[in-house]
Parts: sequence; C-alpha cells; structure tokens
Amino acid sequence: MSLKKLVLKKREDKRLRAGHLWIFSNEIDTKKTPLKDFDPGQCVNVYSDNNKYIATAYINPNTLITARVYSHKIDTGLDQAWFENQFSTCLSLREKIYQEPYYRFCFSEGDYVPGLIIDRYDKTWVLQINTAGMALKQNLIIDALKSIADVQQIILRNDSAARKLELLEMETSIIPEKPIEPIVIKENNSSYLIDPIKGQKTGWFYDQRVNRSNMFKWVRDKTVLDVFSYTGSWSISAANAGAKSVIAIDASESALSFVNENAEINKVQDKIKTLCADAFNALQKLVDEKQQYDVIFVDPPAFIKRKKDLKQGQQAYLRINKLAMKLVKPGGILISSSCSYHMKQAELQNTLLMASRQLNRRLQLIEIGQQGPDHPIHPAITETAYLKCITCRVM
Repeated sequence: MSLKKLVLKKREDKRLRAGHLWIFSNEIDTKKTPLKDFDPGQCVNVYSDNNKYIATAYINPNTLITARVYSHKIDTGLDQAWFENQFSTCLSLREKIYQEPYYRFCFSEGDYVPGLIIDRYDKTWVLQINTAGMALKQNLIIDALKSIADVQQIILRNDSAARKLELLEMETSIIPEKPIEPIVIKENNSSYLIDPIKGQKTGWFYDQRVNRSNMFKWVRDKTVLDVFSYTGSWSISAANAGAKSVIAIDASESALSFVNENAEINKVQDKIKTLCADAFNALQKLVDEKQQYDVIFVDPPAFIKRKKDLKQGQQAYLRINKLAMKLVKPGGILISSSCSYHMKQAELQNTLLMASRQLNRRLQLIEIGQQGPDHPIHPAITETAYLKCITCRVM
C-alpha cells in the first residue's frame, strides 16, 4: 500500500538530501499537501517540489518539527521488522563497546530511530517515547525489543517535556505491571543503585561514563568536591579511584540518600559526606569559610533549555564556575560540564576563561570530552552533540 505524499517547497529539499532527518513546518508546500490532511504519527513519502522522491518520514502536523525521516526507501512502513533491524544495529554497536549490559541502547536520531530513547539496565529496559509517530508504534517497539534482546521488564518513562510539544499524555508504566526490584548497575569502577521510576530522565546518566573514567588519574589521594552530585555518579567513582575525601552537594535529599546508599554498596562510606543545599549558596558558604579542594566537579542540569534562555544561562554557568574556581587549590583541577545544547563548547571554554580572568587566575585546558559512544552523534544534526566536559588546571 502506497503511503500518502508530503511535498516540500521549492529548494527546501537540500537539508534532507544532505542527510538531515527533520522537516520543519515552513518547509512544506501546504497548498499541495495541506497539513490538515494528515494525522499525528502518520507515515508519508516525502517529495521535492518537482515530484522527486526524497525520503520516508512520519508526521505530526501540530509541531514545529513536522516530520522526521526514518527511511530512504519509498513506502517503507514502521513495522516490527523495521524496528527489529534498527534495534539489531543498535545492539551490535553496544556489544562491541561494552562487556556488561548497562548502556544507552537507542539514542533517537543518533541511532536513526527518531523520537525514541532506550536505556538498558541488564534485563530491565527503560523507554522514553517522545513523538506521536513512535507513540503509535509502542506495542511494535516492545515486541521488536523482546525479539532481539533479553527483556524481563520494561519501564515506560513517557513523561518528558518533548511529549508536551507532541500533544501526548504524560505517563509512567511498567510492563509487566509488578513491583520493581532494586536495580544496581555497573559503570567503570563502581556499582550504583538507581531509581528508573522516580529518578531524573530514565534514572541514570550514561553519557558521562567516559569523562568519569578519564577523571580517575586526577583524584588519587586528593580532596574532591562534587557539585550537583545527583545520586553520586562522580562522587562514588572518585572515591573508588582513590580520592582521600569527597563532599557531594545536591539540592535533593532523595538524590543524596542514593549517594549514601551507593557509598555503602561500594564500601567507601568513610570517604564521602553529603551536603543538601542549593549549589550556588553552598559554594559561596565554602568560599566564605576559605575552604579549598584539589579537584572539583561541576556537572549541572541544563541551565539553557531554550535559545531565549541563552544569556541568563551563560551567566549561571559563569557564576557557578567562578565560585568553583575560588575553591580550587592552586594547581588543582576543575572538571566542568554542560549538557545544554545551546551552550556550545567554545562558549563554555570562553566562560571558563572569563571566570579565571575575573579571579586573576591562570587556566590550562587539559582535556575536552563529550558524550560517550552509546550516545552517537548524527553528523547532520548538531542537536545530538549536546554534552561538553572540559578538564582544567587552575593556577
């Protein structure tokens, strides 16, 4: 059965022919193919204005990103076989990289499965279905996943902000519906208890795994401060890597309870202390007390979620890094991250430079990091390259 046709305006096919997967509403010839004629999630063949086939996509006429390409073969439907093929490709990459079953299994556009994120915690899989096109195929997605991998339980964390833009309901559910056993994952040198139901995103942030392992060499026998610690991914890893002491700062008591539990799991509870406080206030208090540390991690949530927040967000990054630099011993290490897509690497680097100049301290950039290989970057979609991690020496 032929799919319905979606026609682009003149010369609006260049990005798609260059490999991009997104079609915006203003690129569509709505006189030839009115958006009201399409249903959210419907699959369509995309044509140029001169009637040449370009790609196959699914559409949501209610959103700015109106269609997302998933194939370059005409009339290809989103059936179970399609998902099985994509998931097999995802699995083959991860099995080449990781010896244990803990990783981001599917990274949306980065894995050419737009609108779908899957994290693997051994036999428990957490799905975020973020678009109408993927939501219509939820059962097929689950069946395909079960057909190619060892799946005992699936958690649907369909509660992301992206779903609001797609006019989808916010919900969390468990398949099969039964109590979740405590989940302990392994990453680098540590084990972590996580909460995939109530935790942020899917319960864990695999994207910093490589950057955390690169940190090991800096922390042995050092005093460490972990700012925005969440459940202790940096703190525990540093303690296991030989840090003398670690202070974990977070505004969430619940998150810090996981830090303490994870410290016990890893038998490093004697090295780790927690401080429940607003990070900015906590750092200022430590500055006032004239405290200093050998190594400081700054891994905040996204201060810039939308382009219009750029200026305000840049000031937040400047302020938090300036406070952190005041607390770094001369010759010490600051590892500063940003997961804000709109905060480019060059801008984060410049922010760190500005902070150091305002404090009359010299700065050396030692390592530049990004998200791990289980978060592959689509070469035509810069939005998939979101994580920056810069290791600095502060003198």
